[in-house]
Amino acid sequence: MRFLIDTHVLLWYLLGDSRISDRTKSILESKENKLFLSKASLWEIAIKMSIGKLLLNVSLTELSFFLIDQGFEILDFNIADLEKLQSLPFIHKDPFDRLIIAQAKTKSLKLISYDSKIEEYFTK
Repeated sequence: MRFLIDTHVLLWYLLGDSRISDRTKSILESKENKLFLSKASLWEIAIKMSIGKLLLNVSLTELSFFLIDQGFEILDFNIADLEKLQSLPFIHKDPFDRLIIAQAKTKSLKLISYDSKIEEYFTK
């Protein structure tokens, strides 16, 4: 299957956070799945690092190389994604999450997130 990983899921996984489920770990570790991470997530991580809300022991370059080595495809966004974002109902206000939702929808990817507001975009 093809999965788009929300920013917090990636961070929880990398940091060994107990909030990530065994099922999610299994999805992330299975070679049968194709994993995607939005450039919006890297943008969000960069901002959080720059304002001191996130501390990682690697640079963004090192992180991106690690992700590619682990089989992740870094997903850029395009006009179709932005048009989808523009048409989304305003359930979620976070601009990074809204772009990730739009990308999941335009590219037919299963989005892995623990954010209940995000789930609302896929259950209606």
